[in-house]
Amino acid sequence: MPKVGMEPIRRSALVEATIAEIGAAHSLDVTVGQIARRAGMSTALAHHYFGGKDQIFLAAMRHILAEYKEEVGKRLAGAGGGKARAVAIIEASFDETCFAPDTVSAWMTLYAASRTQPETRRLLRIYQRRLRSNLTHALRGISTRPQADADTLAALIDGLYLRAALSRDGRPDIARESALSTLDLLLKAST
Repeated sequence: MPKVGMEPIRRSALVEATIAEIGAAHSLDVTVGQIARRAGMSTALAHHYFGGKDQIFLAAMRHILAEYKEEVGKRLAGAGGGKARAVAIIEASFDETCFAPDTVSAWMTLYAASRTQPETRRLLRIYQRRLRSNLTHALRGISTRPQADADTLAALIDGLYLRAALSRDGRPDIARESALSTLDLLLKAST
């Protein structure tokens, strides 16, 4: 007889184990068995909860995206006005939690897998649309081209994140400052 209330705990353990295993391998070249062992359960139980490695990876990325959304929400709660909102989004995008080694590996895997896996591509597009939407909303009223400027900033955030994450010194502060400087340039060009 299954233990009541264990499913959310086990799912969470598998998600955390997936992120850790991807971080250790620096890719999705891990097995469900490795993930299950790290989570302290059987491979069969991992398959029972998620079906397979791709589904566990999607759950892990949803978890990372939920944490990112929470960080953006916290920063937006204290932001008054359009520029402060845009700054909050940029700062959340370069928060130190985004640069934890296991999280970086998961993001890199998401980008790579999105080229061949439709569900992963869909998840990446959701993230990109949400980022663009948040930036567009922040820039309305302070930019004459809020959508175009949001597209520029969103692309810059992703590009700077990749560059910072892949560099040997991993300097998110430099990436953040570059994005903030670009925000200032875009707003000056709008006036």
